[in-house]
Amino acid sequence: MDRSTADYMGMLATVMNAMALMDALERQGVFTRVMSAIEMRAIAEPYIRRRAIRHLEKGRVVIFGAGTGNPFFSTDTAAALRATEIDADVVIKATKVDGVYDADPKKNPDARKFERLSYIEVLNRRLEVMDSTAITLCMENNLPILVLNLWDSKALTTALKGDHVGTLVTA
Repeated sequence: MDRSTADYMGMLATVMNAMALMDALERQGVFTRVMSAIEMRAIAEPYIRRRAIRHLEKGRVVIFGAGTGNPFFSTDTAAALRATEIDADVVIKATKVDGVYDADPKKNPDARKFERLSYIEVLNRRLEVMDSTAITLCMENNLPILVLNLWDSKALTTALKGDHVGTLVTA
């Protein structure tokens, strides 16, 4: 399949995921907005930076879908870009492991978990935290990255309270 076509299909999938997350949050009484980098007004607002910031100021959760709207950019890069644009305090990379390791902990029982890493260490060690474009964008804007386990029911709450969880990537 053509790479651009595949990337656009992936972007559409992120909009479906955003809508599912919106539904789950709204069922819990959380005011939510989905914004899409690809215009689809019937189901999501177009991404406009100032509008996203205004929603956040009003206490709404904003879910960004459709990546950057451009092929060849990962969802990691889109997350770093949007977080930078809205002046977020941190990018939370929710994944299936509880942090960053020096080896795959599922394959290597002796894998060592890092509590903290610098952006340069992540890039030099080629640790698969996020793609290099996303890491570099975070580094250039001094935007920390917190890697935690999405499937741990307490990890996100712990992080949002400001308590230690996962691995923190900073300067």
